[in-house]
Amino acid sequence: MTFLRKLALTTALVAGLSAPVAAEDVKFGLLQDFTAVYTFVTGQYNQGQQDYLALANAEGLLGEGNSVTAIVRDTGNQPQRGIEAYNRAKEEGAILFDFLSTPVSAAILDQAQADKNIVITPAHGRGDASDGTVFPYVFPMLPTYWAQAANLIEHMKNNGGLEGKKIAIVHIDSPFGREPGPILEALSEQEGFEFQAFPYASPGNEQSAAWSEVRRYRPDYVLIWGAGGGQAVSVRTAIQNGIAPEQIHSVIWLAETDAANVGPQMKGVKRFEATAAGTDLPIIQRIQEKVIAAGKGSGDQANVGNSYYNLGVATMAVAVEAARLGMEGGQPLTGETLKAGFEKISGFDAEGLMPAVTYTAEDHQGGGAGRVSEWDGEKWVPVSEWHAAYPELIRQVIEESAAKYKEGN
Repeated sequence: MTFLRKLALTTALVAGLSAPVAAEDVKFGLLQDFTAVYTFVTGQYNQGQQDYLALANAEGLLGEGNSVTAIVRDTGNQPQRGIEAYNRAKEEGAILFDFLSTPVSAAILDQAQADKNIVITPAHGRGDASDGTVFPYVFPMLPTYWAQAANLIEHMKNNGGLEGKKIAIVHIDSPFGREPGPILEALSEQEGFEFQAFPYASPGNEQSAAWSEVRRYRPDYVLIWGAGGGQAVSVRTAIQNGIAPEQIHSVIWLAETDAANVGPQMKGVKRFEATAAGTDLPIIQRIQEKVIAAGKGSGDQANVGNSYYNLGVATMAVAVEAARLGMEGGQPLTGETLKAGFEKISGFDAEGLMPAVTYTAEDHQGGGAGRVSEWDGEKWVPVSEWHAAYPELIRQVIEESAAKYKEGN
């Protein structure tokens, strides 16, 4: 080999080693139901997601030159449309997906895992997907409905006691509505209370028959387990049947719009929350400064700080942190490296927006912590600290259900 050829090869090698890593545009598929069942939440939730991604790009959270792009499409809560949207977004390079629809996520779960793409299922989907050994590419990310029920029951225990008490669970007659059953069954034996379920037909516009039965049952506490407009109906009808607002405890799906629909009687009603509401939070303030004020917001400014908006922000804060960790060392981001990024997250609380979450190869729920808040007539006020309730029981239920899924697949 001649001296000149050796010099040329050496120069090329050095140039290759010193060449900057190509900028990466990370794509998230936010393929959600904007027109059918989940419309009560999707608009604000997705707005929070898009606004946080705009903040992430404005602040360069993924490193110099890198960016994150949202692919947003409507699935109408239809599994087939969801599958089509997933395949299209996958071809466009998306590696993380949020369907915010239990039917759609269920239809795509196995395919996404085979593709090694990440599916996040905050506040929807399979609770047992928290078991990362069975569902390696699915991240419920936030407390499952089982964890939410446990947190609400523990709050009752700490504020009035459970021994000898009666709990009514008034729920939409669907798998979602029946999901707290195993937790209530186990805790009733452990804590010495009795409970009875009172279902009502979907969508929940008419619940008078169920609440007449509740009145006769004379419960000490009431759980309401529905979503959308049916939640305001539950609160109003409960109060009409002699249930005090302070007795009413709700799943996560109760927000500012429901309080407005109920009116002054809403004061005292409690709910589970996985994220803080309001605008007095560092991340929300920076969104207002760098995204909203800059004219880059994705929706009505009045929604900023509302419960579902902040929930959307939290999901993307976690996802972007996972992407940042997955890209450490300059490696390209794939479903596999993004999964590894999630499993590096430890003690992340999005600057106080949410309880600190830690994900591992085994735990894709992030610890299951949340808290109870109460409507004070104007806003949601926390009445408990961030914590996970009955974590051993919740993990046992998750693992048992995941094992059954694995056996059947």
